[in-house]
Amino acid sequence: MDTPKSNKLDIIIPAFRGHSQNFLLVLDGISEEDAKKRIEGKTNHIVWMAGNFLDMRYALGNVLGLDEKNPQGELFFQGKALDENFVYPTLEELKESFHKISPLVYQKLLEIFDEELDKAFPMGMNIDFFPENVLNFVGMCIGREDYLCGQIGLMRRILGYEGMKYDFDTNMKY
Repeated sequence: MDTPKSNKLDIIIPAFRGHSQNFLLVLDGISEEDAKKRIEGKTNHIVWMAGNFLDMRYALGNVLGLDEKNPQGELFFQGKALDENFVYPTLEELKESFHKISPLVYQKLLEIFDEELDKAFPMGMNIDFFPENVLNFVGMCIGREDYLCGQIGLMRRILGYEGMKYDFDTNMKY
């Protein structure tokens, strides 16, 4: 495993890499047609969930100092609600963006120091037990990714696909 410069990220680094694997595995085999299906008009579709996951990666990268723009940001920024009138990207387009941003964010996670993680990062939550700093934003992004992979996993099953397999690719280093 890569060693981060901040031991505050000892849990985050393997979670990030695990989520990278989960993201690809949970999408494995899903057709483009099924990826845009909603359940009784009440759920988000898989493309929206995958796009939101990707938007978390770009947001995390930006907070860590990357100057990368999400090519589909206008559709997903800050969990923007699904709009059936929008033309959403394909899963393949989202995966391409995923493979572009993820190694860059991973490298930033390895390089960041405690002082940078401790910097204030206002999120507007105003919760007394939740310091609004870069480290907690990183944690929130990781939590959101986990949630979204779970939602996609549930949609897999609802749409008749097998459950996600944990066939991790140990050669993928992000």
